[in-house]
Amino acid sequence: MAAELHVELVAADRSVWSGEATLVVARTTSGDIGVMPGHQPLLGVLESGPVTIRTTDGGTVVAAVHGGFISFADNKLSLLAEIAELSDEIDVQRAERALERAKSDADASAERRADVRLRAAAAR
Repeated sequence: MAAELHVELVAADRSVWSGEATLVVARTTSGDIGVMPGHQPLLGVLESGPVTIRTTDGGTVVAAVHGGFISFADNKLSLLAEIAELSDEIDVQRAERALERAKSDADASAERRADVRLRAAAAR
């Protein structure tokens, strides 16, 4: 079994992150899933949630992901997201304002997106 897997995190408009990892945790419609090297092939639907990538150098990459697909085969993990942003790209104050606006508008979808962004930013 290999000690690492290749990860590609891609949003509809750009490549967000690419590299080698030892573990990736993502939220799917079936629940949270952790993928390590040698995992069984899979294909799933991503839910909005933070994605955590443990890099081979011991670092951690966290991204806010909103919808899309996850697939794993031959030690290559692809996260194809509708929207994705790395935690260090998130403007926390803007996300907090968006959360308050979504709550006052009773917009559950916008509230969920803002909450995911804030949770990803907090994991920096």
